[in-house]
Amino acid sequence: MRRQVVASPPGWLSPLRARIPAPRVSHEGRPPVPMNPEAGSGPPGRRRIIRTGLTLTGAAFAAVFLCLSFTPSLLPRAWFLQGVVGGVTAATGYALGTAIGALVRVRRRFSARTVRIAWRVLFALVPLLFLIFLWLGVRWQRELRGRLGLPQAQEYDVIRTLGIGLLTFGVILLVARSLRLATHGCALVFRQVVPHRAAYCAGAVVVTLLSYTALDGLVMGQLFSMADRSAAVVNSGTGNGVTMPTSVLRSGGPRSLMTWDSLGRQGRAFVAAAPTTQELSTFAGRPAREPIRVYAGLTSADTVDQRAALVVREMDRTGAFDRSVIAIVTPTGTGWVDNRVTRSLEYMYGGDTALVSMQYSYLPSWISFWSDRSEVAVSAAALIGAVQDRWSAMPEVSRPKLLLFGESLGTYGLEKVSGSPEQMVAGSDGMLLLGPTFANPLHRALTENRAEGSPVWEPRYPDLPIVFAESGANLRALTAERPKVVYLQNATDPVVYWSWDLLWKKPKWLTGERGPDVTPDMHWYPGITFWQTSCDLIFANKVPTGHGHVYKSQAIDGWAAIAPPPGWTISDTLRLRELLG
Repeated sequence: MRRQVVASPPGWLSPLRARIPAPRVSHEGRPPVPMNPEAGSGPPGRRRIIRTGLTLTGAAFAAVFLCLSFTPSLLPRAWFLQGVVGGVTAATGYALGTAIGALVRVRRRFSARTVRIAWRVLFALVPLLFLIFLWLGVRWQRELRGRLGLPQAQEYDVIRTLGIGLLTFGVILLVARSLRLATHGCALVFRQVVPHRAAYCAGAVVVTLLSYTALDGLVMGQLFSMADRSAAVVNSGTGNGVTMPTSVLRSGGPRSLMTWDSLGRQGRAFVAAAPTTQELSTFAGRPAREPIRVYAGLTSADTVDQRAALVVREMDRTGAFDRSVIAIVTPTGTGWVDNRVTRSLEYMYGGDTALVSMQYSYLPSWISFWSDRSEVAVSAAALIGAVQDRWSAMPEVSRPKLLLFGESLGTYGLEKVSGSPEQMVAGSDGMLLLGPTFANPLHRALTENRAEGSPVWEPRYPDLPIVFAESGANLRALTAERPKVVYLQNATDPVVYWSWDLLWKKPKWLTGERGPDVTPDMHWYPGITFWQTSCDLIFANKVPTGHGHVYKSQAIDGWAAIAPPPGWTISDTLRLRELLG
């Protein structure tokens, strides 16, 4: 055999040639082909920064999480919300599966043949799983809608749901891989001055900080700014059918210390929506008085203390302290007050009432909750403190009943003002809280320290006159001493039961006896139940009264339990509930 002669490289390549290690040669005389443990074999080439395909373990977990996302939660979900939940949970599963796969590969490598078989099994099982869980999901949602008395969804919504889910998963995966690509790019730059691992860590830190800054400063900042401008425009308007009152007993009316324009949209609706004396007299069967309604908007005075002092002066002007009942209402974020709650108290007392409230924000409650909850606490403390100072100076035998009311975010403000369960009881003649939020400190403490054997959704606290009720019917069944504080919380209200630890811990309200209307088909799954309950927050106000975060006329039972007028009966409660709806 003739020996092949290879020309020597030029002299300037000799140093470079000395640094290049000789390639390993297989027994067949060819360089070995690098193996991708999850994508099979492939030709040698440049190492890709990011793998274009899905990982095996990630795809498997994503499919399982997507299927489990169709399981029921507290409330039924619209098709597009179910799609978003499915996509988010699938992305969560993919991230978890990819991490597990990476940990497994540290200890053990699988052959390309084993990986190909696993992919084929996955491709065969996933369509079957999707069909089964889509069918089960439709059945579960029908059952939930039946429990709540909602109309059934359309059959073809399943296809749209799956499409939204896959689109959501794809968008999240694209964003995640873009961030990883940016991390690798930063690492390549830092490798010029630091070791590889340190460079990668530095790249991850830089990308994380830049991403957080962009999300918080650019995206969230702009969204909050747009929401603030939009809410300010809405606050300056007036709802349909709302007109300036002609009564001197209403803020914004004749001789009022507050101008009509300063009340804000919700304040104008509040003072204008009181029932007429004719309506009150017809229900009571006797002559009624015209109710008093006092409200201070954000522009009624410059500071929160000045607005609270203005409310007290307005109460003196209207004769509020001469009525049988004064009710201080802590509104929601926009300043909204549920008219069924206020009208129910006025009907019960034949108009011999004075209702007072004060706006602390014009942003929706969920924005006020996440951005700055201190506003509601400061406003509630100023108003309640100002009214209590004037009320406590009156002779005890002649002063009116002082009642406190809060709904949703308003309950948070009342609890922060009270500071302790004992002060809640001692600070007034009665306190009614509808739909307390999961962030309420006293509600959480009372629930955790409940009497042994009582359920989370209706805890008992025998040492103090505090009652938790899941429904108005439970309040009507009370036979013990009259409570001073009533929490009314629907068992299906996600505002009450949502929490961060749903991500990793099974909640107690899914353990043991379940609340009414909580389906027995609901189970806790790590990560999945968190996103499902988060989605329920969006739908919480779109359900009938007595479910989700909708209370309305149930407040009548709360008022009747705390401070009923003389001669008030259960039949009166039912009659008023039928009237107000």
